[in-house]
Amino acid sequence: MGDSVATSRTLDRRLLLSGVLFGIGVAAFVDEAVLHQLLHWHHFYDLSTTRVGLVSDGLFHAFGWFAAVAGLFLLTDVRRRGGAGVARWWPAVLIGAGGFQFFDGTINHKLLRVHQIRYAEIPISTPGGWVPIRRWTTSSSTTSSGS
Repeated sequence: MGDSVATSRTLDRRLLLSGVLFGIGVAAFVDEAVLHQLLHWHHFYDLSTTRVGLVSDGLFHAFGWFAAVAGLFLLTDVRRRGGAGVARWWPAVLIGAGGFQFFDGTINHKLLRVHQIRYAEIPISTPGGWVPIRRWTTSSSTTSSGS
């Protein structure tokens, strides 16, 4: 019985890690594709030349895809071993996406200042616009985890 409990806990931890990685990867992909590439609001690293900014965007994009793919591989492994289903996975995805938004907005933008949105080019944008998104993903994940 002890082995099955330990196995169940291990699978639960792997399921949580899988969802968090996938959430980070999807949030990074949306941030990179929409804000960096389509809207040209900023680069991942804005403290140098445009060329360095583009290279940093490429590395950031690769990180996002690696995180998402690793999360899906972990999910597949958990499901193959008989772990919990996707109903318990989605809250972890939202935690990962919300955590990414919090880290990006608070650490990268405000504390490290490694990339800044060019507000002069975006008259309708406000930094407060991202706070509700971060709060929604985090609160959705905590309310979903009870089911």
